[in-house]
Amino acid sequence: MSVQVARRYFTVDEYHRMAEAGILSEDDRVELIEGEILKMSPIGSRHAASVKRLNTLLNSLVGQIAIVSVQDPILLNNFSEPEPDIALLKPRVDFYAQSHPTSRDVLLVIEIADTSVEYDRGIKLPAYARSEIPEVWIANFPADTVEAYAEPVNGSYQHTRLYKRGESISPQLLPGISIEINRILG
Repeated sequence: MSVQVARRYFTVDEYHRMAEAGILSEDDRVELIEGEILKMSPIGSRHAASVKRLNTLLNSLVGQIAIVSVQDPILLNNFSEPEPDIALLKPRVDFYAQSHPTSRDVLLVIEIADTSVEYDRGIKLPAYARSEIPEVWIANFPADTVEAYAEPVNGSYQHTRLYKRGESISPQLLPGISIEINRILG
């Protein structure tokens, strides 16, 4: 006989209250996905270097047409607030000081996956698709590729493409920008 255990899902407000009460701290490295508090992988040196390199590169490329957000929360819905490695956001005068960006504010999400490929692809990518994040790139270090996902419909991405070293990629909502895959992978 199997026992069914009911799960208790948390809202974003409850998640924030846990942080305010000291139950969760910034050192915990967790994020809220579909009502569950999930532990994020530790950040290795290659991962950290890639985020810094992309941050510098993207800031020089996008100028004032987008805000480069690094490992900051995005409010997808009442039960999900992931912290993507990098997100390009629509410009806003207050730089989102009044509230975290929502899925409607996101132009592109980039996840750097050195040890987290399955988590990023299996957990975060579907959450992004369900919230209609227009485009997601996963820098898949083990495969030495960049996976691009676009056009979310009914909770899944309709367009996928695999990019290899020597190729270039452009965000669909910022077509004037081109980035060499070698610069993403390092």
